Amino acid sequence: MFTGIVTDIGVIHEVKDHDSSLRRIRIHAAYDASTIAMGASIACSGTCLTVVGFGSRSEGGCWFDIDAAAETLARTTVGTWQVGTRINLERALKIGDELGGHLVSGHVDGVADVIARDDITDKSGTSWGATAKFSIRVPRELAKFVVEKGSVALDGTSLTINSVDRDVLTVLLIPHTLEVTTWGAVTAGSKLNIEVDQMARYAARLAEAHAQGY
Repeated sequence: MFTGIVTDIGVIHEVKDHDSSLRRIRIHAAYDASTIAMGASIACSGTCLTVVGFGSRSEGGCWFDIDAAAETLARTTVGTWQVGTRINLERALKIGDELGGHLVSGHVDGVADVIARDDITDKSGTSWGATAKFSIRVPRELAKFVVEKGSVALDGTSLTINSVDRDVLTVLLIPHTLEVTTWGAVTAGSKLNIEVDQMARYAARLAEAHAQGY
């Protein structure tokens, strides 16, 4: 499980296809290699992936390898990652960790499309920087799971939904989030992994079952 609080930005260093159904990807990160274990789960831009190899880097930080199967490549943005692609990273929760965002499984539901970015310039004279409002179209089958003031995980970032209009939601990101995640580079046309709130999913299923007489 994860919280949607990004702890590092990783960079894709190597991509190798084993065959048509499996791709191995090497990621460089700032994590201490001694804290990573084989089989560990790391959320990579919202996708829960398993560490299949790791080590230290001479310049500091670590590298780790993950294998992405055909289903992951087809249903997430992982299939588009190339050398140099920057991705949000989060280590799996430990007992006692602070739950700063919302419960996220890392099981991506689909890919959403950014249709607009509006930067809101700071006019107060402070040095905090600009905020940014993003309008995002979600897959139609997921629209019923997004609600105003509800939670959503987009590229592994836990965010509060500002508004919903049919299959388009908006989120507002503060300068800090734009700086410490990949969101600073997100523009209209970008694609994002989306995981809907688990509570919304269960509520929708309960309502559906009730309507069907179960």
